[in-house]
Amino acid sequence: MSQDQNQEIRSAVLERYRRTATQGGGCCGSGQASGCGCGAASQSPSPQEISAALGYAPQDLAAAPEGANLGLGCGNPQAIAQLQPGETVLDLGSGGGFDCFLAARQVGPRGRVIGVDMTPEMVALARGNAVKAGVANVEFRLGEIEHLPVADASVDVIISNCVINLAADKLPVYREAYRVLTTGGRLAISDVAALKPLPPEMAADLELWSSCAAGAMLVTELTALLAQVGFGQVNIEVDEGSRRLIEQWSPGRHLGEYLASARIQAVKPR
Repeated sequence: MSQDQNQEIRSAVLERYRRTATQGGGCCGSGQASGCGCGAASQSPSPQEISAALGYAPQDLAAAPEGANLGLGCGNPQAIAQLQPGETVLDLGSGGGFDCFLAARQVGPRGRVIGVDMTPEMVALARGNAVKAGVANVEFRLGEIEHLPVADASVDVIISNCVINLAADKLPVYREAYRVLTTGGRLAISDVAALKPLPPEMAADLELWSSCAAGAMLVTELTALLAQVGFGQVNIEVDEGSRRLIEQWSPGRHLGEYLASARIQAVKPR
């Protein structure tokens, strides 16, 4: 992929999430949808309904500050992160801060949560939510997941929810993740994975790129990439049931034939 194509994708993603931060949920596609914050139509599900469908518990939805949950995501990284009190957690693509605030409750006052987002409007929204909620162990930083504003070996756990597939080149993202993790640190990521290659016209569609779809890697390719970076204990578990959900992201394009949500776990060896 050329540098110009990479920049086109980045600009499309940035604009989509800028609108989401200022106008409310809706990152995916143009039809009625759920998951990854989809759905601009009036009958689209609410962020609470979307997150409930993705596996978040009612108590989690109730605990998040108002305005933090934008209904963005394709899964629930909290379910696989096994966060412990005192850990330092990094959220790649933190949006309004929903997963960060949930993680902050789990790591407790001795722990720390860092959210990184490339959209200034999202960072401002998340910081405002933190102030309103009085959450002291969370901070939000402006930055790109390919160039993390985070020190080497300073993070115990990396979480992310339907964000890494928005990057045109995944290799630098996972290299950065590896760099900032401590030895023994772990990935706990929900993302969209490709079960078979998208047709060329869909893979080049900027709307599908900014909609969490066109940038998805094949499971076999992602497994190899994580091993190439140096991660061990790589486990990618596909949620076949999510294919029905993804089908709604762009009605009529049969995305569920190609894509599914996946739980991605890996460890930086000691």
